[in-house]
Amino acid sequence: MILGTALCFHIASANMGIAEQNDTDTEDLKPIDICTQNLITIGQAIQLYKNDHNGYPEWLSDLHPQYLPDENILLCPSDENKGKAFFSFNQDQNMPISYDYQFHPEYRQIKSDQLVVYGEVIPLVRCRNHRNEDYDCLNLSFSYEVFHSSGIWESTPEDLYSTPEKAIEELEAGLKRQPYKEGISESVYVSLIQLYVEAGRMEDAKGLIRRFNLTVKTDDLQAHYLLCKMLEMTDQLDEALVVFENLAERHPDERNVFRNLARVHKKLGNSELAEEYNRKADPMYELWGKVVSDFSTTDLDGNPISLRDYRGKVVLLDFWGTWCGFCIQELPNLKRVYDIYKEQGFDIIGVSLDDPEEELQKYIEDHGIQWRQISSGESWRDDPLARQYDITGVPSQWLIDRDGKLISHKARGAELEPLVVKTLKC
Repeated sequence: MILGTALCFHIASANMGIAEQNDTDTEDLKPIDICTQNLITIGQAIQLYKNDHNGYPEWLSDLHPQYLPDENILLCPSDENKGKAFFSFNQDQNMPISYDYQFHPEYRQIKSDQLVVYGEVIPLVRCRNHRNEDYDCLNLSFSYEVFHSSGIWESTPEDLYSTPEKAIEELEAGLKRQPYKEGISESVYVSLIQLYVEAGRMEDAKGLIRRFNLTVKTDDLQAHYLLCKMLEMTDQLDEALVVFENLAERHPDERNVFRNLARVHKKLGNSELAEEYNRKADPMYELWGKVVSDFSTTDLDGNPISLRDYRGKVVLLDFWGTWCGFCIQELPNLKRVYDIYKEQGFDIIGVSLDDPEEELQKYIEDHGIQWRQISSGESWRDDPLARQYDITGVPSQWLIDRDGKLISHKARGAELEPLVVKTLKC
């Protein structure tokens, strides 16, 4: 799917030579138009590279300077981070680049598998710098067409195929080519079930589930998770519950089984059982209502700081990193809640898992983060506070009440503000 008529001129410019396109006057173009031109030019350069090397580049930086003389093409005009990838694992190894390349060495196998199922409509290069638009990503596909999509394109296949009807047709064909492969087919089945449900084709949805169920092996946990998710999507909750209960008997130490059991019981209105399984799934729940252990260290400015200093306030202990895309996504929500409630006794302590310190300090200044920050310069595996609180991933946001007791270790997104309001009233 190519972008709409407003961008037809730029799509047509794909037939221009790279040097000729770089001479195009861009003074009157919007950032989104320039970014679209950049993606087209990058696509041309990749095609030239493939012709010479019989394969894709490992990184987009391999295109410069031979196939892409102007390195500015690799920077989106809306990129405030000037070439720092949204996700650290997509960071180009050799130079600042705004675009997420989807065929670098760590992605190559999974993308090759996805190409078998979805075809060449999937993203090859992605730009995540246009958050003011009504979509998350601008993409260049493997077929060198520019289109926009959600951040997780697998969840919205209609972005790839233009219409839900076409998406159903193509996904059905994809499953014939690759009936099931762990890590690849899950999203295809879920998307197809969702499209069937939205189209009112419930019998087709249930038929697909029955066919999939015949292929599930007894010891394949991931396949069972997928089966249950599809059963839930078609409101077959009792059937999903039976599957998970059987899994819990066979895998009593598998926390994810309990997590799923909790979700199904919650949907069925069994709140007490849902809470029981939630606690089995996540031992951190046992800390709720208990005083959080104190720490004593120095903040980023060299001043002493401890959790006890914040007694009498409602405080959010925010473990994060500038390299973490989900942390960055959460930042506007944090700033908004902080600005609204800071005068009512709400505060935040940031525990940054960044290195080096100079880049963190610049990021804080550039983005107007007002609350205090702690940074040891270590990753979450080695950071003293991350180890003290058993943090295994970020973002992790602990909301602590005025008496130092833990209210929630999952105070983020839409859950944050209501929890802050409720805790401030206590």
